[in-house]
Amino acid sequence: MTAAHPRASLLALAALVAGALAMGISPVFVRLAEVGPYTSAFYRVFLALPLLWAWARQEARSRPDQPEPGWSRAELLAGLFFSADLFFWHLAIFNTTIANATFLATLAPVWVALFSGLFIGEPVTRRVLGGLAICILGGSFLIGSSYSLAPERLVGDFYGVMTSVFFGLYFLAVRVARRDGRPGLIVFRSTLMTSAVLFVVALAMENAWLPMTFAGVAALVAMAAISHVGGQGLLAYALGHLSAAFSALVIFLEALFAAGLGLVVFGEAITPLQLLGGAAILAGIWIARPREG
Repeated sequence: MTAAHPRASLLALAALVAGALAMGISPVFVRLAEVGPYTSAFYRVFLALPLLWAWARQEARSRPDQPEPGWSRAELLAGLFFSADLFFWHLAIFNTTIANATFLATLAPVWVALFSGLFIGEPVTRRVLGGLAICILGGSFLIGSSYSLAPERLVGDFYGVMTSVFFGLYFLAVRVARRDGRPGLIVFRSTLMTSAVLFVVALAMENAWLPMTFAGVAALVAMAAISHVGGQGLLAYALGHLSAAFSALVIFLEALFAAGLGLVVFGEAITPLQLLGGAAILAGIWIARPREG
């Protein structure tokens, strides 16, 4: 290991935490956006394109001796997987409880751990598996205590599971793309794909395209700049230095940050069991963290 590697891993870990915070804020923006869920999902990615294009151009200018690579299959798959993730997430919200949808969506790291060695050649260490198990336990305390099983919600629960599957596949696709690609260019290209897919979905399923107030417009712009450019961009940067299995634990941090924002912004109470769950999530990530040597 070179001397620079531990510093790069530490910087990537900081980017991962910041990205989790940026993505965890998105439910607040969705509530304030004044448009339908599919339309807000479309605006989240579409309005991010100018900033992502500028980032990709800056990357190209900083490396004039390296030609811009062509589109990779991993970039295309990342765009499709993220489209499916958002699509099934909103279907889950409509067809089951918020608690059920959120809890099932946090299972994405499980799929990353299962598929990492099989699909992208990254075996998962026992330390990461142990941290993942503790994070799952913490997630069950944090949001799973509100989970309820009912026959009329089974379809919605299935959509929640599909959300986690596609978000897990998104992690794997971005990890593969980052082996040879630049983070800004990868997120820009995958976002182009996601924007095209979600435009068709929103056009087919919703009619209200414009928010009624400036606050709604501001929420959409903030969601694009913070949750997508910041969240997905920092995640893509981190996936160039950290394994997909460890990086996927960021999803549990999203739930932790979302609970904190619910308290601060909407006055939603946090129970002692949820506090214990948050502590377990932090402990699991600490156990699974990359180590020097």
